[in-house]
Amino acid sequence: MSDNPQLLHVATFCGKCDCGCPELFVDPSAEPEKQIVITDDFGQRIQMSHDQLADLVEQARSGALDATALQPA
Repeated sequence: MSDNPQLLHVATFCGKCDCGCPELFVDPSAEPEKQIVITDDFGQRIQMSHDQLADLVEQARSGALDATALQPA
């Protein structure tokens, strides 16, 4: 995602390989509801607001996104 100089890198998830791990960026030039950018290793991206990211982080902290919670019933 380095082709966009506006993106500020925040984190790389995994990072133990060179296959294009998912990354988290902030795009300060985007509309507020699209400033958070998450890219995946297939070149796709999602955009969300700071509030949406905060909610995602809170759910992860509470255990709602633990591996057992994400398993199909």
